Amino acid sequence: MINAVKRDIPDYLLKNGKEVYQGKNHMDGKFVRKASVRNRMCVKSQESKIVPSLKEAFVQCGAHDGMTFSFHTELRNGDYVGAMAARTLVEELGLKDLTVAATSLGQAQDVIADYIEEGKIVGVQTSGVRGRIGEVISEGKLATPAVIRSHGGRPRAVEAGEVHIDVAVLAAASSDCCGNASGVGGKNNFGSMGFGSHDSHYADYTIIVTDTLVPFPNLPSSVSAIDVDAVVVVENIGDANLISTKEARMTDNPRELMMAEHAASVIAATPYFKDGFSFQTGVGGPSLAVNRFLEEHMREKGITMSFALGGTSKSVCDLMDKGLVRHILDTQDFDEGAIRHIFSKPGHHEISLSEYANAGNKGAYVNKLDYVVLSALEIDTDFNVNVITGSDGVLRGAPGGHPDTAAGSKCCIIVTPLTRGRMATVCEKVVTVTTPGDCVDVLVTDYGIAVNPLRPDLAKCLDDAGIAHVGINALKEKAYSLVGRPDDLKWEDKVVAIVESRDGTLLDVVRKIKPVTV
Repeated sequence: MINAVKRDIPDYLLKNGKEVYQGKNHMDGKFVRKASVRNRMCVKSQESKIVPSLKEAFVQCGAHDGMTFSFHTELRNGDYVGAMAARTLVEELGLKDLTVAATSLGQAQDVIADYIEEGKIVGVQTSGVRGRIGEVISEGKLATPAVIRSHGGRPRAVEAGEVHIDVAVLAAASSDCCGNASGVGGKNNFGSMGFGSHDSHYADYTIIVTDTLVPFPNLPSSVSAIDVDAVVVVENIGDANLISTKEARMTDNPRELMMAEHAASVIAATPYFKDGFSFQTGVGGPSLAVNRFLEEHMREKGITMSFALGGTSKSVCDLMDKGLVRHILDTQDFDEGAIRHIFSKPGHHEISLSEYANAGNKGAYVNKLDYVVLSALEIDTDFNVNVITGSDGVLRGAPGGHPDTAAGSKCCIIVTPLTRGRMATVCEKVVTVTTPGDCVDVLVTDYGIAVNPLRPDLAKCLDDAGIAHVGINALKEKAYSLVGRPDDLKWEDKVVAIVESRDGTLLDVVRKIKPVTV
């Protein structure tokens, strides 16, 4: 069946009430029946929940063949707990037919790729796939298609019972003996536990893994002891120094700074830029740099931001410290500055992924966004954006909150260079649709600005401000004139991954790439 972004979704995937994507507001107002939470009662007095090892904690929590386990990745590239959980289940307990339901997967969990190839892990449900795991899935080695959801789509699926987590294994910077856990207070602080806190409510069992045990009660806690079954103390939950990646650092590239400056000018030209506006920026260098130039426009106009949303960096915290942001609503922290800032500054709040972006609740915070500035691997002439597959068709990215914030905001701005290396970023048709074009409003590149024809009001704002813009087809042709038109990828019929829209409808599929024959 052809959906609203012109992607052919195989009919066999449309079962159990699944629909194809039909527009960003198609599911608005429909009822979702939440899954019942299975809760193990503890009525006897309990001195401690500390268990000597993760293996024993899994046994205590009834680990079995065919189970689904989850973990969060607030520690990003420095996470040890995800791989630790997988090794324990596969190598120490000898379990098989496992499904991973992680918030994201990357290089830190590369061992999972081995277990996929061995057939021990047969399912993947995640908000991102990078590294060897993405490669083996793209090669068709996973027994079932991976399901890729946004940061809002994941809690929606969990709450609706589409993803049932048997055991959640949650890293914590600190915990007491009963499982009151936090992302700070230890030797590997990572800040917000917004990724993991939601799983603790819906998993049958929750295991806290920490490298810093503190006296009871560890309050305020991000995960409450009332949702925790076992606490395991290890030497290190990860390396917090690896949280900040080169993609999440403020850029000093002149081309990226120019694009960031233009994006800030676009924001300043629109009617939503007034006292009390709200804002989120993505993790990419150019989008992060928008904060720097936005400050100048805010001071010039004498306005402040009501709240900044989502993943948080030091640049956003600096704006709060300067009195330009009243609240930060934080799901994850991208650098040491943000980690130090959360919980130490009034107005910097931790929120869960469900509060942040779940389209299945009665009002996620993304729906209150005025602006979001995001990056892209590709954007096509229909303004569809790809952030999960490379030009070779291999899974190597994460939708994260990209589709959620684009859909919820009044103005979504994509900032990306026209080309990367020998690849056109602005193209005829993206490899995979991650964020639908009806959610994207403005494109800012190093060769010009384009406005989605669906937003003539924004085009007029730019005209009134004297900001030049062109049709997106002109940018595509310029890109092709610089690097050439790419050859079409050749696909096999086998679907290796399903891309769900944030509302649970099917947005796109990723097929196995045909091997190149010489």
